[in-house]
Amino acid sequence: MFATFYWNTWLAASLLALAAGSLGFFVILRRNAFAAHALPLAAFPGGALATFLGISPLLGLAGFALLGVLFLRLFSRQGRRDVAIGLLLSSFLALGGLLLSLGREYAARVYGLLFGEAWAIPAQSLQPLAVLCVLLLLLLLWQFRPLLLQSSSPALASAAAIPMDRMDWFFLLLLAIVCAAAVPLVGTLLVFTLLVSPAAAAQRLLARPLAAWLLSMLLAEILVWSALALSYWSNWPLGFFIGTLGAGLFLSSRRW
Repeated sequence: MFATFYWNTWLAASLLALAAGSLGFFVILRRNAFAAHALPLAAFPGGALATFLGISPLLGLAGFALLGVLFLRLFSRQGRRDVAIGLLLSSFLALGGLLLSLGREYAARVYGLLFGEAWAIPAQSLQPLAVLCVLLLLLLLWQFRPLLLQSSSPALASAAAIPMDRMDWFFLLLLAIVCAAAVPLVGTLLVFTLLVSPAAAAQRLLARPLAAWLLSMLLAEILVWSALALSYWSNWPLGFFIGTLGAGLFLSSRRW
């Protein structure tokens, strides 16, 4: 499990857990779990297109995640936000299915994009993943206080002259970065669990924002490491353990 050829997987998972845990705190605080489910699916056709064109999947994932942000902002202004997210889910998932059907490795690519390829992380993928995760953490630290105020109390944020629309854009762009980075490892359908479960459990356990934010990252690391270890020992899919351990983590926090 700790052999040299698995180091890439452990490093990628650790970086991703830090990013997802840190931003997931704000996903829960803003009650944007539905958007956290929609944007990975918006990135899905980008990965399919990149596979079809033979380029880096990360480029396609990031590009379509940003398109998903634009889609959400545009249609949210014209109507209900939940309707906009529903349209995003259906249209981008359909596009991803079409693009995958045009390729030769349909079944394998569908599985990898939907459920991840945890034990197949190439060394050349670590550097862009590390850059994305470090960039996200730096941006989050830069705007931590205004984003915290705007997420927890929009009225106070407005009174403090915090630009509300700009902060919404900022949050969604950070969410797009996390989704693009996470899809190759845990898959489109499980990014939601990694973003939501540790942060929701942390906010149930601790009331102080900074402490809960740090605990969210710690729980995300524990979740990912436990899932990787169990997947290796049992030879079962990583996604099964991410989903079940994430749900168990949240239920345990409620019991506590």
